[in-house]
Amino acid sequence: MTDDYRILNKANWDERAPAHAASPDYAVARFVADPAYLSEVVRFDLPLLGDIRGLRGVHLQCHIGTDTISLARLGARMTGLDFSPASLAQARLLAEKTGAPVNFVESDVYDAVSALGTAQFDLVFTGIGALCWIPSIDRWARTVADLLRPGGRLFLREGHPMLWAIDETRTDRPTVGYPYFEMPEPMVFSDGTTYVETDTEFSHIMTHEWNHGLGEVVTALLDHGLTITGLVEHRSVPWEALPGQMTRDANGEWRLTEHPERLPLTYTVQARRQLAGGE
Repeated sequence: MTDDYRILNKANWDERAPAHAASPDYAVARFVADPAYLSEVVRFDLPLLGDIRGLRGVHLQCHIGTDTISLARLGARMTGLDFSPASLAQARLLAEKTGAPVNFVESDVYDAVSALGTAQFDLVFTGIGALCWIPSIDRWARTVADLLRPGGRLFLREGHPMLWAIDETRTDRPTVGYPYFEMPEPMVFSDGTTYVETDTEFSHIMTHEWNHGLGEVVTALLDHGLTITGLVEHRSVPWEALPGQMTRDANGEWRLTEHPERLPLTYTVQARRQLAGGE
């Protein structure tokens, strides 16, 4: 596979980064004004995330760093990694304005071990909307395993592969329109919008994306020596993923207005790298 997908996707994220930082949906002004403020994503994660004080963590595909800084505010010693220099420029600016002791590193996620070192982290965190940009979940899982110290932990909340398989242009009812399983060739989209409130008009609108079935994610982690310690499917997602069919709840998450029990929208998986000797 060529690196064409990286070139296209990087141009897309580079162009969107300033618009995302300026959008009220990312609440950058609140981060600056309130030293205790956490992103809605991390606030949702708190019950499962638990106490991360003192852990050395890395946030893969960190974008403009709001979740990364939120994790640092919870006491972790965080590094954020992303392939988009424009996203990292916004992340570093926010870290400077908030005084957050976060290190941001420019690298493709598959090159994270070369950029950061082997077995350096107690926590690998990956947030919503990250895995769809990578073609091989097995290669991602190997990267996660190599980054973690023995006993270290993965925390991943991601859009559910059933949600990614739904055709969002059908607004009358949820309709499967895209692959559930990982395919060799990407899904190609041309979309001039983005998932936050903004008036910006974009020119880099083509992206290449992949879905990864829940079983494929779990199996990849197991194949690379991680032990699954938790798997929860959720009925909500942080943005209006299916326009016209969702209602926002009191926590800022979006749920299906009708029959929310019929479709998982996100999931959280946790895994741990075994200690030496297999303990």
